[in-house]
Amino acid sequence: MNGEDIAADIARAITTHHLPPGTRLREEALARAYGVSRTKIRAALLMLAKDKLITTVPDKGAFVSKPTAEEARDIFAVRRILEAAMVREFMARATPADYRRIERHLKEERQAASREDVRLRNTLLADFHLLLAEVAGNAVLTEMLRELSARSSVITAFYQSSLDAVCSSDQHREFLRAAREGDVERACALMVKHLDHVEHALDFARDSHPPGGLVAALLT
Repeated sequence: MNGEDIAADIARAITTHHLPPGTRLREEALARAYGVSRTKIRAALLMLAKDKLITTVPDKGAFVSKPTAEEARDIFAVRRILEAAMVREFMARATPADYRRIERHLKEERQAASREDVRLRNTLLADFHLLLAEVAGNAVLTEMLRELSARSSVITAFYQSSLDAVCSSDQHREFLRAAREGDVERACALMVKHLDHVEHALDFARDSHPPGGLVAALLT
């Protein structure tokens, strides 16, 4: 089992709420549970940290990320401002080829939205916004949205339901329809409405599953 496989397995345990926010991930326990060296575990933890699913604290170790409702409010407030402006730039620059590329992405997104692979689902949902930013052509804006999108993905991985993910994909399609029709104001309004929906649908009171099997081994 390589580091990537281990990272994917731990990510699945996190996003399906078997490893609650704040859980400490000890290298020794992980190495024992997976039957691999601590070197492979460190590689896996680096991947998870890059995806912001875990936080590494110097001299303390790695912990499952613990996003808060206040953090979510702040992130989505900034995203509404930036993405409303980004939509105007996107519509001014988008070509027929750009729209075809985004349509292909929406098909993949829709297929993944109802699956149990929360990590893939959230990656595709987030990438939709980054595709728009790339077409808009502002490198600084794209980088800012990339960071905000990564933080949003962690929040939705913990607190968004599969049903809301499907709804998000539907809203992406509705937005793209308005953009293709050249209705700038409607497209901007739909983007803001979409981000409002994602934020308000987050359930910060969701219960975690009781640990069992491999997950229990990670905690001992």
